[in-house]
Amino acid sequence: QVQLVESGGGTVQAQGSLRLSCAAFGDTYSVYCLGWFRQAPGKEREGVATIDSDGTASYADSAKGRFTISQDNAKNTLYLQMNSLKPEDTAMYYCAASYGPACTVRIAPELMSYWGQGTQVTVSS
Repeated sequence: QVQLVESGGGTVQAQGSLRLSCAAFGDTYSVYCLGWFRQAPGKEREGVATIDSDGTASYADSAKGRFTISQDNAKNTLYLQMNSLKPEDTAMYYCAASYGPACTVRIAPELMSYWGQGTQVTVSS
């Protein structure tokens, strides 16, 4: 079992920045894939960025060049640095984890085993 707790969401103006954090607890040693997903009202949940235990990252086209996923293994914490935010980035952001075998931003959300409660990001124009 893995428990995930996100923090760092909020309201920011367009072109601003936010850093999301996700603290992981429990059987984190066996986790292979960590990722950030988001869901806007009326839309399906989509992958934003993932990172595997080797440090290989994958980004959605909408996130490339603006977002950076990273992890601090000593703190069991996953981060998402979001720069140059746009109103279309407004969504609930979720941290997710799985034991594998796949780890790519195109992974279907239902293949991730554990989810946090989400943190809201609102970008105003």
